[in-house]
Amino acid sequence: MAVIGLGAMGSRIASRLLDAGHELVVWNRTPDKATTLVERGAKRAETPAEAARAVDVVITMVADPRALEDITPGLTEAATVIEMSTVGPGAIAQLRSALADDVGLLDAPVLGSISEAESGSLHIFVGGPPELFERWAPLLSVLGTPTHVGPLGSGAAAKLVANSTLFGTVGVLGEALALADALGIDRDRTFEVLAATPIGSQAERRRAAIESGEFPPRFPIRLARKDADLVADSAREKGADLRLAEAARSWLADAEAASWRDRDYAALILWITRAREGDSS
Repeated sequence: MAVIGLGAMGSRIASRLLDAGHELVVWNRTPDKATTLVERGAKRAETPAEAARAVDVVITMVADPRALEDITPGLTEAATVIEMSTVGPGAIAQLRSALADDVGLLDAPVLGSISEAESGSLHIFVGGPPELFERWAPLLSVLGTPTHVGPLGSGAAAKLVANSTLFGTVGVLGEALALADALGIDRDRTFEVLAATPIGSQAERRRAAIESGEFPPRFPIRLARKDADLVADSAREKGADLRLAEAARSWLADAEAASWRDRDYAALILWITRAREGDSS
């Protein structure tokens, strides 16, 4: 099998597969990112086409639809492609049309980040033919819990639904804290109030990071903004009115446009609370 795309998630997926004893071919646009995996026994491919050739399945994990479009010509000789990036249903449809009819395709984006990829506890939303899902479910189970959610494109759609809740939650939490600050409620009392609300568990989970101002990098704001754009684009295409999602996207856009693009998306909470004070440092 092959893994194409060795960023934060793809490299950890490849590592899990090596740990499970699979023979692996890897490719990344920046070759150095494959070095550690090659030292552990993976074979480095020089091109996506070389990675896809003579393997039974290719997993792709790239940053965005453009990156997927760039590697698509190299996938034409694959037997099966499992596309695990967050690229939206439109990109999956384009990928399907670019592949030969005899190339199997599943869209299988993941919910979870670096620690979940390392531990094999990702939630994997899979779209595609049921029989193809059944064939590759054991492999995906090495990476987490795969759930078949419908025909091709359904996995990409389900990931957008899931991510819309992530961005909305951190946005609501950030605005609640900003409102409490503006009304003069101290933080200890604010967290006591939030504990009685539907976002109480999120407030408690993120309290230490909020108070320290340190958010471990897991899902950078630049990628969260990309995903929020995919949510918005898909909603417009289908005529869904997502006003709250648009508001969350605007906060992400503001943070990315400043100096926060590589901070974790949960740092958006801090961005929102500082916005009232004009502090974006």
